[in-house]
Amino acid sequence: MDLPVTRPVKPMLAKAVDGIPEIGDLAFEPKWDGFRCIVFRDGDEVHLGSRNEKPLTRYFPELIEPLLASLPDRCVVDGEIIVTVDDHLGFDSLQQRIHPAESSVTKLSVETPAEFVALDVLAVNDTDLTDEPFRDRRQIHEAIGATFEAPIHLVPSTLDREIAHDWYVRFEGAGLDGLIAKPRDGTYLPNKRVQYKVKHTRTADVVIAGYRLHKDGEGVGSMLVGLHDEDGRLQHMGVASSFKTSLRQELIETLAPFIVEGPADHPWSEWMNPEAHTEGLMPGGPNRWSQGRDTAMWVPLTSQLVAEVKHEAVLKGRFRGTTRFVRWRPDRDADSCAYAQLEVAAPVGISEVLGVEG
Repeated sequence: MDLPVTRPVKPMLAKAVDGIPEIGDLAFEPKWDGFRCIVFRDGDEVHLGSRNEKPLTRYFPELIEPLLASLPDRCVVDGEIIVTVDDHLGFDSLQQRIHPAESSVTKLSVETPAEFVALDVLAVNDTDLTDEPFRDRRQIHEAIGATFEAPIHLVPSTLDREIAHDWYVRFEGAGLDGLIAKPRDGTYLPNKRVQYKVKHTRTADVVIAGYRLHKDGEGVGSMLVGLHDEDGRLQHMGVASSFKTSLRQELIETLAPFIVEGPADHPWSEWMNPEAHTEGLMPGGPNRWSQGRDTAMWVPLTSQLVAEVKHEAVLKGRFRGTTRFVRWRPDRDADSCAYAQLEVAAPVGISEVLGVEG
């Protein structure tokens, strides 16, 4: 490839902020829950690069022809690969697309085809645009995107904070997880957090049902958390992790009195039986992501402790993204920690998100 911006390129990133920024010359876009991807096109050659600079091209063969039909002959475009299921973002289905077997890649490209949402343009023909302000890049981007057709899309963008707030609230129902705010005078700085992201953050009171040791063997690495369903069964919601070193050591002492001596007494005692996962969300379910590691190495607890955790969203009955420990809740009874406390966004279709005017 002979392009003015050469691969690999790490995409420009965003730093988290609380709330939609009220000042500054900013453009606002929906924040997608997919795989970040830099597309390099030079004539008939297309390369899909991931955020960690590893190639994605072989995993998404169905995108090559649409990209060739949509993009200029020579260009570099920053974007996001997504998969939609029933007009909703399907991150689980997207994860399954990274498969080592070519036969599975071909099969999945038909069953769960990917789409590409173009976020920015870094180069066109012989022109490197990375030193141009975003407001100018966006104009060029919109000109390129005027002829896009599915599965290639131009990301919606607005300068209106009221519209941005509406998107932030409404589009969560389509599986999106917030907003990106881009300084309009900003140049494109690879791997720099010079944009802003506003993500949905909520808290929930959960049952601490077990823990795993940290990978270095020192202290608690993660705590298994659960909520009770409508039938009173304790369902696995994920893990709370990212503890400071001092807290990892402290948790070992805090949790020690609650260790279950007889695992048969634990509500997830049969989690190693694959059939046990057909009706619940117990931890350690067999899947290709867990191959090669011992998923049984967790310490069961009496399921009496309650903690408040911070989470972003719930996807298919589990917390999506990183769940963080906030504080212990000795005032809460474990039996009262149920799904009913979770806030669920009203459903919205991805087609509506991609069709809005900014």
